[in-house]
Amino acid sequence: MSKRTQQRSTSADPCSAFARAVDSGQVVAGPAVRNACRRHLKDLELGPKRGLRWDLDAANHAIGYFQDVLRLNGGEFEGKPFRVLGWQAFVIGSLFGWKGPDGFRRFRTGYIETAKGSGKSPLAAGIGLYGLTSDGEPRAEVYAAATKKDQAQILFRDAVAMVDQSPLLACRIDKSGAPGREWNLAHHESASFFRPVSADDGQSGPRPHIALLDEIHEHKNGTVVGMMRAGTKSRRQALILMITNSGTDKHSVCWEYHEYGTRICRAGAAGAGPNDGHFDDSFFAYICDLDDGDDPFKDEACWYKVNPSLMDGIPGLKYLREQVTEAKGMPSKVATVRRLNFCQWVESASPWIGREPWEAAQEPVAIEQLLGRRCWGGLDLSSTQDLTSLVLTFEPTESDPVWRILPFFWLPEDGLYEKAERDRVPYLAWKDQGWLLTTPGKAINKLHVIHKLVEVADQFDLQGIGYDRWRIEDLKMLIDEEGCSLPPLVPFGQGFKDMGPALDEFEIRLVNELVKHNGNPVLTWNAANAVTTSDPAGNRKVAKDKATGRVDGIVASIMATGLTIREDESDGPSVYETRGVRSL
Repeated sequence: MSKRTQQRSTSADPCSAFARAVDSGQVVAGPAVRNACRRHLKDLELGPKRGLRWDLDAANHAIGYFQDVLRLNGGEFEGKPFRVLGWQAFVIGSLFGWKGPDGFRRFRTGYIETAKGSGKSPLAAGIGLYGLTSDGEPRAEVYAAATKKDQAQILFRDAVAMVDQSPLLACRIDKSGAPGREWNLAHHESASFFRPVSADDGQSGPRPHIALLDEIHEHKNGTVVGMMRAGTKSRRQALILMITNSGTDKHSVCWEYHEYGTRICRAGAAGAGPNDGHFDDSFFAYICDLDDGDDPFKDEACWYKVNPSLMDGIPGLKYLREQVTEAKGMPSKVATVRRLNFCQWVESASPWIGREPWEAAQEPVAIEQLLGRRCWGGLDLSSTQDLTSLVLTFEPTESDPVWRILPFFWLPEDGLYEKAERDRVPYLAWKDQGWLLTTPGKAINKLHVIHKLVEVADQFDLQGIGYDRWRIEDLKMLIDEEGCSLPPLVPFGQGFKDMGPALDEFEIRLVNELVKHNGNPVLTWNAANAVTTSDPAGNRKVAKDKATGRVDGIVASIMATGLTIREDESDGPSVYETRGVRSL
């Protein structure tokens, strides 16, 4: 199919109309999308001074292709024409309508981040098919690219299904491969092809006209982006388009593009030019996000900001309400729902502790209320430069019938600023606020930890301290050398056998509002990072290797909880045996 193919005439400018509707508040959108739209309007005004040209015919030609040529697949949309929604018209029009000083397309990189079910995958597949058949590019190479072949196949299969559904495409594009196992789409009229490709293929020398990178938040590094970008040097209007949900890893290539696109749109909305910071005329971003203070679990009105198709019933209010209701009843799903359905970057993909029960458990307590109450400790020693944690758990009393958690944390003083920058964690602020202790030098000084142990043992009715056997011998030697008198140090296994029951008990107390913490932000950060793993018998423990940040304080809390279980077992029935409890 060539540009000569008859398509619906569109005299209006749906791309700019959407930008104006967002800018005026007629269409609800988050801050990054508002900035993207204002950038477009600013460029209409100021762009010609730096050689930009808004080619309305080119924008409408691409939009018309979707509406007149493409057909959707799956469920209620099977075989129906591709009805271009407002935000999709803005994306398509922007990518194909803006021209640079050389007369070729302005945008060479695009980044789209929306909630799940918004229609970004069929949008990307359609852009690939347009690049294959109707973009005027001879010998175009179009790729659905990913780190793994299976992942690359997902978006490619969307394109194959769209070809099958479209009478205009089915007779002009040849498929290679058995049904359901296609590996190539060929448009012989232009000698062009569309196929999946991955970093593990070992393929060299792709020269993409269009490269589509799906679920960029799952990419461990920038290998695939780099592979595609390297091949665009021989293409005068190549496009690398990334689409994604929000992710969990703020050290990832996805987060880098998220932040870059956010800055570019913000600068463009302010009318930034080539001599200003965060200026990039070749980068397009459409990033759905929430405003500060928005909570999708409390206010449905903000859902439209991150679900751009919601006003057209996609994915539907009923579906989103079901997700929120389920997450409220199953706290372990909260972070997943926030990430996938509401474009909130979270600390881990499937956190063990949900934000709501953790926030509900926050309640400061005066030290005086803890005096005279039995308590148990958990000590998680770090390597020389990482976080060391001590957590005390105080038993309930008649006047205060909940368990109380009191944590302490240490990091080395030297290099703290660099560590804060590298980890993107406010260690310096936590230190200044008294939540984090530091020891002199470049490594944890265990004498400072010992002195704190002695101090809390003198201050509180400390019954015992659970510890991980790893790295404990040096500490014991120092205790002996210092002649310190401490409550029993109790070895606590880190496997499923010991950690499983302790984790279960900690969870029961948290969900049933039987435990309170003092709001220490270091412990809250640890809680947000915590993920669990299970053995075949269903026993669980915190998986340090799967966490995106430190979890030492939570591990120490679980060990302290485990000692209280052992105390209950020695004293008789648990205080919870006669209570109705619920779990995550």
